[in-house]
Parts: sequence; C-alpha cells; structure tokens
Amino acid sequence: MPEPDALRYTMPKRLKLFGAVILLLAICIVAIGLLDRSHASQQLAAATSAEAVPTVNIVQPSSSGQRVLVLPGNIRAFYEAPIFAQVSGYLQSWSADIGTRVKAGQLLADISTPDLDQQLLQARADLQVASANEQLASVTAKRWDALLARDAVSQQDADDRNGDLQAKIAQVTAAQANVHRLEAMEAFKRIVAPFDGVVTSRATDIGQLISVGSPTQQPLFTVDDERRLRVYVSVPQYYTADIKPGMQASFTVPQYPRKMFHATLTSTADAIATGSGTLLVQFQMDNTGGLLRPGDYAQVHIALSDNDPAITVPASALLFRDSGMEVAVLGPHNHVVIRPVSLGRDFGATVEVADGLHPDDWVIANPPDTLEAGDLVQAVKLKSQGMSGGNGR
Repeated sequence: MPEPDALRYTMPKRLKLFGAVILLLAICIVAIGLLDRSHASQQLAAATSAEAVPTVNIVQPSSSGQRVLVLPGNIRAFYEAPIFAQVSGYLQSWSADIGTRVKAGQLLADISTPDLDQQLLQARADLQVASANEQLASVTAKRWDALLARDAVSQQDADDRNGDLQAKIAQVTAAQANVHRLEAMEAFKRIVAPFDGVVTSRATDIGQLISVGSPTQQPLFTVDDERRLRVYVSVPQYYTADIKPGMQASFTVPQYPRKMFHATLTSTADAIATGSGTLLVQFQMDNTGGLLRPGDYAQVHIALSDNDPAITVPASALLFRDSGMEVAVLGPHNHVVIRPVSLGRDFGATVEVADGLHPDDWVIANPPDTLEAGDLVQAVKLKSQGMSGGNGR
C-alpha cells in the first residue's frame, strides 16, 4: 500500500458540496433571468400589438322622429299692383302717399296733358268736318238718284255720287273712333286705385315729367291688398314628394318671434328650378288683423310625413372619399365595414342619413382618415343623446 503524498491537497467533501450548491444556484438565477426576460418580451409584444389597434368611439344612429322642414319664406300681398301712367304729361297733383289706405277707384293723382287735350280738340273738329261732308254727300246722292229716275243722268254718275256718300260715312266713323280713343286716353289722366288696399310706394311728385314707354320707367304708385297674404317657399327637390296641396305650415317672423302663424298650401310651380334645384310652393293665409306686411321674411316649418323616417349621425362620422360619402360601421369581431350613404339635411353637429344605414348599426363616430374596410378596432360605446337634430328643424 503506497504512502499518502504529503504535498497533494485533497478538497474536503463539505466544500465540494458547497461549490455544487453555488453552481446550481447560479444556474437557477440565470434560468430565472432568461424566463423573466422572455415574459417581458412577450408582454411588450402584446402591448405593442394592442397599441397598433386604434380605439374608436361608436354610437347608434338616432331616429329623427317626425320630420319638420324649416325653410326661409317670402311674404307677399295677395294682390300687388304697380301703377304706371298710360299718357305722357306732367304730374299736376297727387292725393295718396305711402301708407294711405285707399278704396277701389279712389283718385291717387292727376296728370296734366296739354298735347293730348289739343289732339282731342282736333279730333272733334275733324269729326265735324267729316260729318258735314257726309251730309253734303248724302244730299248730292239723293239728287242724283232722283235725276237717274227721270233718265237725266247716267247710271255711272249716280253710282259715283253714292260711292262718295259711303266713303264720307266711313270717314265719319273713323273720326268718331279717333275721338273715342282720345277720350279714353283722357280718362287715364286720373290715376286711381285698382282695388281696396294700401299704397306701399310713391315714385313721383308734382311737376314731374311722365313719359310713357321709357325703359327706365318706374311705377308711380304701388297698391297692395294685405287682407290676405301669399307665402312663397323654395323646397329642395329631395322633399318635393311630401309636398301636397292642402297641407298646413306654421311660420314665425322676426318682429313676432314668439307668435306662430299658420298658412295653407294652395299651389306649387309643378317644376324644379334648374338654377337652385328647388320647387316653388305657395301658401296662403288670412291677415285681417294686419300684423304681417308684404315683404316680411318668414321662417316656415313644414311637417313632413313619417312613412320613412330618416336617421341622424354625428357629422364627424362622415368619410369624404373619392367614391362618395361613406360611413364606417362596426362589423363582426370588431372589424370595420364601410357603407356608402346618401345624406339629407345638415344640422351642423349632426347630419340626416337618407339611405345606407340601419338604426341598429353601430357607427364609428370618429373614424381616422386611414381607416379601411376590414381593419380591426377597439370600440368604446358613446351615448347617442343630442343626435336627434332632425326634430323641430
């Protein structure tokens, strides 16, 4: 048996065990670190993926309920007569100023027409001359007829005298017609009211020269019958199918903001104006109280039928694309569906959608410009309060 080497170091067993434990702990620490780092990487990837999905607000469209169309209207008198002169001359006097209530046939002004007066005098003198010539021709024709009966003159001479008598009679008729024409013109020297009403304009004064047929001629007076009024409204083509004769409308005017007036639709133009794309409609109302005046601006409220109520969405939900107006809707599994829509009225914060949406759809209220069909989104529901802008509008 060999002897032990005194210079050789032999590690104690306890020390070997301690080293093995230290090594094992180091391996565990490294493994735990690698696991934590892998988990952190996975969390970071998940967070990055979640951040890549945009968060959007969604809201359900609201029904506009009864549709009330609010449009500007123009109030006009039932009868409105601009009065022009039919004879030239100088204004001699006027007796009705603006605001004067007049009766039919009441004198408004007198025109001095010296030239017309002289023409009438000449026409009457011409009539007297023609009448004298006609009497002489009649006597002559009778004499020649008597001579013809005794064969003292030829038939031709007698016919000439009778023909001359007929010509003189025609001249008398023409002269009488000229006198009657000028007498009728003389009647137009008096400017009178055509109907009961109020004078709303006067564009003449004493001594003013009045020339008939001037291209810049203005009416001397304007008379309006304000007992009944017409209210004219231009209705957009989209709503013309709901416009029916006999339907009622209410309106307000600036001077009576809290008073509601009512009118009945009596007729329409039955044609769309090419310039504006609107239908001109006429309402009528009684104005015996005299509260309203021709020319008033009115805000007209027309209640439309509820057969096909429209829905409204926030104006921010609209997507202006090359293909037209579109709206983004939340589809299955939070994927985006793009819907083309047709718009109705614009209420500012909200718009009316005539076609393309259903009341049960969830509309993305704030779609990013880059949003496309099929994109995944995170949806946050919003309350649809305040979207019923169609009521009362």
